[in-house]
Amino acid sequence: MRCTKCHDTLSLGKERVKLFFLSQIDELNHKSALLFEKLGYQPLSSDLVGIEVSSSECFFSENIDLLSSYFNELEREEIKVYEEAMDESSNIQKIIRAKPLSRYMNLISDREFFDIINHESLTSHFQPIIDAATNTIYGYESLIRGVKEDGSLMYPDELFGKSARNDLNFKLDRLARESALKTAATKKVHQKIFINFIPTSIYDPEFCLASTVKWANQLEFDPKNIVFEVVETEHVKDQAHLKKILSYYRNEGFLIALDDVGEGYSSLNMLIELKPDIIKVDRKIICDIHKDPIKESVYRALYNIAKENGIKILAEGVESAFEVAKIQEIGIDYLQGYYFARPQPEPVRVANSLWM
Repeated sequence: MRCTKCHDTLSLGKERVKLFFLSQIDELNHKSALLFEKLGYQPLSSDLVGIEVSSSECFFSENIDLLSSYFNELEREEIKVYEEAMDESSNIQKIIRAKPLSRYMNLISDREFFDIINHESLTSHFQPIIDAATNTIYGYESLIRGVKEDGSLMYPDELFGKSARNDLNFKLDRLARESALKTAATKKVHQKIFINFIPTSIYDPEFCLASTVKWANQLEFDPKNIVFEVVETEHVKDQAHLKKILSYYRNEGFLIALDDVGEGYSSLNMLIELKPDIIKVDRKIICDIHKDPIKESVYRALYNIAKENGIKILAEGVESAFEVAKIQEIGIDYLQGYYFARPQPEPVRVANSLWM
């Protein structure tokens, strides 16, 4: 059995189909019927608001502007779209899984994004993480990139922005984890790999994370070389559920890092509750830390908490030698940022002695 949400898919068909607009609100059903009448379609039945179209792709491509002006944002979320083949009869299970009208419209406006997701056209870039004690590369953070049809890249902000509005974070998060492992194996990376994951995109670790663990085992990664990095902690409301996810990872032998520590009270609470192996100090604290006594005090406090509890500390977003000097003066285990290298498709293999 596999996680349905993690393998969710949606695409527009190119064949003649019956297309239904469904809503629990009678007024919206009536409004949909009026739209179909305005477009010259004959209703399929008196029970459901449906029409016969040459293809769903043609229907939405030709009418995207009209649909955008005719239905407001809330209506586009409330109305569910259900397709069935011409020789099919209505199926209650398919009707239950009908998607919002907005998702179908986004298939047109977000065409490049859906092409990336449906074809799993993803790769990972790697940013080195430096061991401060030895000036060697401790590991890499894997950062997802979508590959468009023309070979250009779609970056994480756009990828996750579009996936959130199309309810595809579950799938994109899974693909990002798998891409990190596959690309790292292809690039023959043998150091630690830091892989981001969004806790709210995992509802049952046994199902949602099974494929990630499968790929880690199949690619013969040593579990202790994989660090799963918890991001977007401010959105986590159910800490018990997050603990369950991390317990699953730990039972498989993986390490846990907590991202953006120091950004608000939520991450500090997470630090206390989750007891990660590594904390990554928020870049807002690291930026110009050598000029700001308050940032220095906050960092010093985090460093002391980490050391007293056997937690490694990583400073991210490092961009200058002055920041490096101040951080090393206080204490640090690992460093990451543009000062060392930007994320790139081919991992940096050797640390530069001029960095320190």
